[in-house]
Amino acid sequence: MDVIDELRAFVATAQTGSFTAAAGRLGVSNRLTSKYVAELEARLGVRLLQRTTRRVGLTPAGEDLLARAPALLDELDTLLAGIAENRHDFTGTIRVSAPVTFGETFITGLLARFAERNPGVNFDLRLNDLYADLAREGIDVAFRIGRTETLSLKVRKLGEVRSITVASRDYIHARGLPDTPEELVFHDCIVDTNRRAPRRWMFERDGTGLAVDVQGRFQVNSARAAVELAAAGLGIAHIPRFALHDPMETGRLQTILDRFDGRPSPVSAVYLEGRTLPRKVRALIDFAARDIRSAGIL
Repeated sequence: MDVIDELRAFVATAQTGSFTAAAGRLGVSNRLTSKYVAELEARLGVRLLQRTTRRVGLTPAGEDLLARAPALLDELDTLLAGIAENRHDFTGTIRVSAPVTFGETFITGLLARFAERNPGVNFDLRLNDLYADLAREGIDVAFRIGRTETLSLKVRKLGEVRSITVASRDYIHARGLPDTPEELVFHDCIVDTNRRAPRRWMFERDGTGLAVDVQGRFQVNSARAAVELAAAGLGIAHIPRFALHDPMETGRLQTILDRFDGRPSPVSAVYLEGRTLPRKVRALIDFAARDIRSAGIL
């Protein structure tokens, strides 16, 4: 039995929490995945996983191995890819996580552009507005908006995104136009619960921060849904700029409070601290930094 296959089976099982999910990731049978892990435990003379009827968990020895094995496997993949491909082309799968709206409006296109240049690379894109557990889910790189405070992650800032305030002409006709952010307290505001402080909208005036607490009938966990509700005349929305191209171009929404900038939020690529970053993942991050700047969406 090959120790590399055993290690891959262990890492996939530990990260997904089940032999079935690990087998799906590896493209082998459930039985073979379980056998690989059992062979590794026999080889090392220790139990790595605690098995239950629903899920597997890590023993202390398993936690130690999981902290080191992914980096070793990544290093091996990088070494073999560099030799086999003359250190030019990339192969294998990159697992990517991103917020839903940002992923749909930009990251999918970014990956498509990167794929054109790297035909040997496959992609596993997972869109979720909740932060993914990179170690548990086997994520190579996550694109995130806002500050990341997890100490186990390395962060590369790619740019900043600002929000703009919008409303439909019907809403403005019915309720009037706020002249300052403070006047938002007299309006129906559509609350995006993905924000760290959903009901506190942040602005800048002459370089000074300004916070306004808003209220409204609708709260949603999607910037795209907030756009649609605002376009329907149901309130004012404070939306990341990248989510607004289509509604603005078709005239469904217009910007308001143009004299006041939204507080910028960083856009970053994050990956696990202490893990050797595969060349193909580093190349994707470098490409994303250039692509985001050239796209002009931030």
